[in-house]
Parts: sequence; C-alpha cells; structure tokens
Amino acid sequence: MKYTIHNDFSDVDPHEWNNLLTSSVSDNPFLRYEYQRTWWEHRGGGEWKDAQLILISAREEEQLIGIAPLFLSMYDGQPTLLLNGSIEISDYLDLIVRMDDHARFLSGLFDFLASTLTDKWLTVDWYNIPNSSTTLTALKEEATKRGWTHLEEMYRPTPRISLNGDFEEYLGRVEKKQRHEIRRKMRRAEESGRGVRWFISNMADVESEIDSFLGLMEQDQGKAGFLHKPMRAQMRAVIRTAQENGWLWLAFLEADGQRIAAYLNFDYNNKLWGYNAGVNREFMELSPGWVLLGHVLQWACENKRTEFDFMRGDEEYKYRFGAINQYVMRVRLTRN
Repeated sequence: MKYTIHNDFSDVDPHEWNNLLTSSVSDNPFLRYEYQRTWWEHRGGGEWKDAQLILISAREEEQLIGIAPLFLSMYDGQPTLLLNGSIEISDYLDLIVRMDDHARFLSGLFDFLASTLTDKWLTVDWYNIPNSSTTLTALKEEATKRGWTHLEEMYRPTPRISLNGDFEEYLGRVEKKQRHEIRRKMRRAEESGRGVRWFISNMADVESEIDSFLGLMEQDQGKAGFLHKPMRAQMRAVIRTAQENGWLWLAFLEADGQRIAAYLNFDYNNKLWGYNAGVNREFMELSPGWVLLGHVLQWACENKRTEFDFMRGDEEYKYRFGAINQYVMRVRLTRN
C-alpha cells in the first residue's frame, strides 16, 4: 500500500473521496470532502491557529484504499496528530476506509507516520469517534503491538431517536407525561391565534437565511459568546457548504409574522442530524423550541427518515423527546 501526504485539499479528488466514504466504517456529513475542506479553511473557527495539514491517502494498484484527514499541532504541551475537524464543531470524526481494509490501513498508516514524520509528533489524540467504530478496537490493538500508551474515554453522549415512518408510533414510545406535553404544546401554538406556522427554508436568499438563523441562535447567551467573529465565519461557511452540496435542512417557526425559532439540520444518509437551533426569547410562552422540534420529527417520520440524531450534548429536552444515548469517544496514543 502506497501512502502519500497531501498539503492541500486540492490534491485530492472530491468525487473519489466521497465515493469511498459511502462504504467507509463511518459515513457522516462531517467526513464529506466539502465539510472537511471548509473546516480546514477556517481551522474550526480559529480553534487552531497553529496547525499543519497532514492529509494522507493510501492506494493499492491505483485504487484509493483509505484517507486519514489529520493535522499536526501542539496540544496539551505535546506535538500531536489530530483528526481534521477536531474538536468542538464536528460531532463525528473517523478515518475514511472500508471495513475490510481498515486494520491494515491503520497499521500501515502508523508505520508511515513513524518513518516520514519521525520526530515531529509524540501523540495521536483523536476525538469524536463513534462508539460503534472499529477504529476504537484497531487503535487499541496497534498501541498494544507497538508498546504505546493507550487511553480511551467517553467524550460526549450523542442521543438519538429511531424512527419508522409513523409519528404516532414514535410518540407512543415517549414517556407518557412528556408525550402529552409535546402534543399539548404543539396544539396550543396552533390554536393561539397568532399565526403560528413552520416551514422548511428554500434558501432562495442564502445569506439572508443564514442571518436569520444566526440571529436566533445568538439569543442564547452561551451561543452568543460562542459566535465570535472567526466562529461566525466558520458557521456561515459550513451552512453554505451544506446548502451547495444538497444536505442542508433548515426550518423556521413563525408567530405574529416573525421568525421565533430555527432548527438547522443535515439531511444525509436518510437521517436528520440536528446541528444547532435558536429561539426568540420574547416568545417563550409559545414554547417555540419544543413546537418546532415536534414538527421536525413529524416531518422526519412522514418522509421516511430512519433516525433523528441530536449529536453531541446531554441537554435534558433531548431525553424528554425519547432520545437514547450513543457516544463519541476520545482515544489518545502516546509513543514511548
């Protein structure tokens, strides 16, 4: 297997990348070529000011076998190889490789890194690997084989709701009190006489719709602090990228002619991935967040999406809607 380091995303064919992703051990929007390139252009909204791209591909008889989208930076006081997209705004990360090629690709990758970047890195610190990924087992086996220190820990819960096409069946699986609360709030908003309606944006004016979403998002004090200038540019770029490549799903709730809630999702692999949301704090009596989420889930059921993934975070409302935890992991390997 021939490994190559690329110092720019333009060196890699996006169609070949995405075709491999469809049969990879993990396939999610954060591993798409377009997202990965956009993230790198902004370095996670300024999260990594000093980073060197280490984008590695492996081929066998000209066939693309695997991709390791990495970067090198100082982290926790040590020169570290991290997954491109780390840490805060990319909920799921992984290697891009088929199951059958996974073990030998990873083993060869570490041999290649040790021989070509020998003195430039000491640790591998990979965040947001799905707990179902075979990368976790393979990393542990490689550490044991090489005599490296291995640390694996749960990084964040990623609650999810399984769907089967029937909204009433879904509600029937929610705890009784919460089920009544969801129905009551949706009905109360509809009967409020304030012209409450929800809709999926057609993104006819992309920049205006992004402004509307970010304006609602930043009404939360914590999110307002998060949306500093570099992060705002990163978020705008991610939304544009998702729109341009066909997996953006942005919904709004209106009342009294104003937009009072927004839910930004990725519609990918027949799932909705709940990326972020915002509400107008002046309309809390209408429970805009709950009402819009109820409509989003109803749409997902009616349109045969198999799952709603809340992604990282253990906010209480997710479990009230019946979500069940999965997890993303952090794995740190240290060379001896």
